[in-house]
Amino acid sequence: MRRSLALAGALSLLLAVSVGCTDRGAEPNADSPASASLPPAEELLRAAAVELRTVKTARFEITTEGPAETLGVSSAKGVITAAGDAEGTAQIDQAGTPIELSFVVKGDTLYVNGLTGGWQKLPLSAAAAVYDPTALLSPDRGIANLVGTTTGTTEGRETVDGVDTYRITGTLAGSALGTLVPGVSADVTGSLWIGADRRLLHRASFPVPGQTGTVTVSFSEYDAPVTIRVP
Repeated sequence: MRRSLALAGALSLLLAVSVGCTDRGAEPNADSPASASLPPAEELLRAAAVELRTVKTARFEITTEGPAETLGVSSAKGVITAAGDAEGTAQIDQAGTPIELSFVVKGDTLYVNGLTGGWQKLPLSAAAAVYDPTALLSPDRGIANLVGTTTGTTEGRETVDGVDTYRITGTLAGSALGTLVPGVSADVTGSLWIGADRRLLHRASFPVPGQTGTVTVSFSEYDAPVTIRVP
């Protein structure tokens, strides 16, 4: 059971950042000259914070650069809803051993497959003790809050996974990031990519304070229909 709880904790981290298997770098937008006027970061971030508070579902993809043990998660991808339900897959590091898992969060229950050869049912409180998965799309505690408390400068216009975005580099508030990444309390310098058409967060990249790793989180398919079933 101790190992199960540790696993639940690791899964809570990936749901928190919900922080694919490969990190695709942003590509410069050939249609946007570097000399073109860029909207102020404050304007982009403010609009994104408002827009993100209306989001009901999103697809996420997490990658880490550096040792997998930085967060216990080397990669993960899946979907999550504003209600806190989620499903996806993850590759985690468990006592030095890489493990590939499938997970489902439904209501107050966490289901995990890959630890014992079949689905295991755990109370969500086992993970919620480290992180509440409803935080990701929470209007007050999730990525809307992270974007709304970030300060920085618009540095360019780039294409991220086919979406035209503005790249902002600046200070991500530890008070907001800590809700999404347990254990983080200090401000960090990171980058956010905000949609040029609809002001949504499409990518965030930041270092883990006190560690050597970097976390990159990508978001896509906002508000697409999602059906999450209990395994």
